[in-house]
Amino acid sequence: MAAPDLDLSSDTPHIHPPLVPEQYRTAADVETTTIPVFENEESRDLITANFTHFREDPFSFLKQISLHYSGTGWRAYDHIIGQPIFYKGFSEQMKMRILRSALLRAKISELAERRATVEDDAGTFGSDKKRVIRRQKRREEIEKQLDQVADGIVDGMICKFESKRFIRGAYYLCMQLLARTYDQGIHVSSQEIQNLRRIAAMAAKKKQSLIFLPCHRSHIDYVSLQVICYRLGIALPVVVAGDNLNFPVVGKFLQNAGGMFIRRSFGGDELYTSTVQSYVDAILKGGYNFECFIEGGRSRTGKLLQPKFGILGYLLDSLLSGRVEDAWIIPVSTQYDKVIETEGYVNELLGIPKQKENLWDFLSSSKVLSLKMGRVDVRFHDPWSLRGFMDEFVSKQAVVEPEQPATELRLKMLKSLGYKVLGDINKVSVVMPTSLIGTVLLTLRGRGVGKSELARRIEWLSDRIRVKGGRAAAFGGVETGVVVERGLAVLGDLVGRVDGLAEETYYAVDRFQLSFYRNMVIHLFVSETIVAAAMYTRIKQGGGISNQRVPYKDLFSQVSFLSQLFRGEFVFPTEGIVNNLHKTLRGLEADRIIKIGYKDADKNELEYVELTEEERQCGRENYDFYCFLIWPFIESAWLAGVAIIGLTPPKGNEEVWVGIKEAQDMAQLAGKTLYHQGDLSYFEAVNKESLKNAFQRFEEEGILITKKSKAGKNPPVLRLSPEWVPQRDPATGAMLHKGQLWNYVESIAISRREGKNRRDSASVGSRVLTLVEKLGAELFADAVERTRVEEEEIEVEVKKGRSRRGSSSRAKL
Repeated sequence: MAAPDLDLSSDTPHIHPPLVPEQYRTAADVETTTIPVFENEESRDLITANFTHFREDPFSFLKQISLHYSGTGWRAYDHIIGQPIFYKGFSEQMKMRILRSALLRAKISELAERRATVEDDAGTFGSDKKRVIRRQKRREEIEKQLDQVADGIVDGMICKFESKRFIRGAYYLCMQLLARTYDQGIHVSSQEIQNLRRIAAMAAKKKQSLIFLPCHRSHIDYVSLQVICYRLGIALPVVVAGDNLNFPVVGKFLQNAGGMFIRRSFGGDELYTSTVQSYVDAILKGGYNFECFIEGGRSRTGKLLQPKFGILGYLLDSLLSGRVEDAWIIPVSTQYDKVIETEGYVNELLGIPKQKENLWDFLSSSKVLSLKMGRVDVRFHDPWSLRGFMDEFVSKQAVVEPEQPATELRLKMLKSLGYKVLGDINKVSVVMPTSLIGTVLLTLRGRGVGKSELARRIEWLSDRIRVKGGRAAAFGGVETGVVVERGLAVLGDLVGRVDGLAEETYYAVDRFQLSFYRNMVIHLFVSETIVAAAMYTRIKQGGGISNQRVPYKDLFSQVSFLSQLFRGEFVFPTEGIVNNLHKTLRGLEADRIIKIGYKDADKNELEYVELTEEERQCGRENYDFYCFLIWPFIESAWLAGVAIIGLTPPKGNEEVWVGIKEAQDMAQLAGKTLYHQGDLSYFEAVNKESLKNAFQRFEEEGILITKKSKAGKNPPVLRLSPEWVPQRDPATGAMLHKGQLWNYVESIAISRREGKNRRDSASVGSRVLTLVEKLGAELFADAVERTRVEEEEIEVEVKKGRSRRGSSSRAKL
């Protein structure tokens, strides 16, 4: 059973009707607010129940403003769970803690000593008896200068929890924004909230921090989490934000609401690095709550990105060093019926230059304020002790590798921490109705689907999600058909409807944008999709059951290859490939999709897998579902591989390096061309994030070599590893359709979805290779020209340097 969602916008929080009406009790551990707690778990609305427009009810509207301004009841934010915040002098206290930290003082002293040593070695202080005194004086001057630099860094970085009146107003403004944009509210689980408040109270007594680690898909992520914490009376977390958001007005607003601004890249700046670490230490030592996004930036594709280990490393080091005793990790999933920024994401993924971040334009946009985009679901995983995780990890590693170097152990621990958080986020994520609709529309063979069939497949998908341990948004007793109508209304013009038919029929209008919502589902079925794609190498041949039977040896080989190929794209189960494969096969067999053949009666050794007769009779609809989920990613990997073949250097250009960005742009241009010519099935396969991941995977495989170029900003460049360079016909110079790289790309291609004009592989090879060779030749020509210009610029700078040195010598004479 599940507990209903809470509406926290009114003076007396209440809930929407659960699936089955029940009596509720008052939670004993909720000190400042009476919050109903149900025996079941699914919740409803958090913000919209008492929301009123001025035009609809001016009196109620003005009353709400007055209550927030005066701080009536819970709005006062006086008795929070956590350490005291929002008082005059908070920022100055935190600033002093950072600047006086032993870590930062030691780094400033070290940097000053290093600089003084350099100047001493250069003879700056002379060689007489007063050299030591002059050196010491200079060292002190450098320390004062570094102190000033650190002071400026801290002042621009730290959040400024100073005014309760400000935060009351900020909360009210955010509620207005959210209620207008997400008209069905923010939904949380009352059971998870009860547990969160319990852990928060326990941590507060021990002066320990709650570390919120959410996924990141929208600017709304941090707004919604701050709103939830405020309404529940939990101390607001300090939120890590990129300094690109620190611009006039908005930057100050965010800083006073909990924003901690840091650079996107530290660039080897040791003072800045130590300042950030000292700030993280001060937050955790003081028991203040903290929030950072585990993926770094926002996901443009809808699925979870790989974890970023920057800030996560600082958190880990605070405990590893012993400066902090413990903290509580809280993975958070935020899911949307519709994400505001998806249209902009599509433009970015298609290579249209990204516009500079401007949160003010985003928040003040009339488009944002007038949309009705459904609801937001925020789910909290059970909090767990970071110290407990570390101790358990060290114990396990001591058994596996007792003499492990500390740096290697830390790196493994950091990676394990990152992927554990991602796994926990996936476990609590709720699949929204719009994601169900988008997934079904993009995993059907036909042009469109009738309303009744759409509802049937949504019910099937919801069941599969729950069987996999996932969560599908509860319909609250509403018929699936009604849920479909609501979801279609939210998706708007992304889905089209054909009128004048015997049945309402819907089709995907913007498949690229809809893929964002489909990708919110794929994490639950990654293993099944890999197996389905591996089986497709035989199933696509057609014929009878025996003709489509896949030997286990071949299946395992292709599953292993695809799993390695996509290890940077998806988060896989951690049980190991053999155990995971067998578990997946048993699940598919239980679903009556496949049949497993064994070599012995005891079923100890697998011999083959094949589709069941039942699955064949239903038109392979369940098996095809898994294929359609993974095919766009296979297409993207294949496209990247084909583009890499195009990087085979023309004769005489064997030592030429090409820019990584230019190579990826070339792959994207090739993909757009191949899609419109019919050689690529999915337009979303040309998105630059998937291509970037594929290039990264090829580098890890040793197919590509990358390095920094000689250009001023050091953009990375690449070329094919010598052993992977395809051979050419000595007589004609034409590329031969064989070799290590060709075979690698073919291993991807055999799991691709077949198209009507792609059955003749020789024809495809000819068409595709002709295109990428042409684009590759242009890329090499541009690289050669750019290298020539760079060398000329370097020569000019060298001559200028000689001239300046000569002028300096003449001046001394």
